[in-house]
Amino acid sequence: MIEKEIKENVKKNNVIFGYKEVIKALKCSKLEKVIIASNAPERVKKDVEYNSRISGTKVEIFDKTNKDLGILCGKPFSVSVLGIKR
Repeated sequence: MIEKEIKENVKKNNVIFGYKEVIKALKCSKLEKVIIASNAPERVKKDVEYNSRISGTKVEIFDKTNKDLGILCGKPFSVSVLGIKR
């Protein structure tokens, strides 16, 4: 189900990729949801979860690796964090 949601939002170009970009968007409350790969570094997870809590944004842990998340998004690189825009 989460995979279908990710694919739909990638098709609509409604997604932000990358830790730094997601943190910026969270601070501006521009995201509806954040998805973190299961093998993302602990520091990244904690920082994203903290900023999500402040902005009131939902966080989901993707049950596969960052490589799988990149493949699902159709990207030639691994994706550890992505944000779905409001």
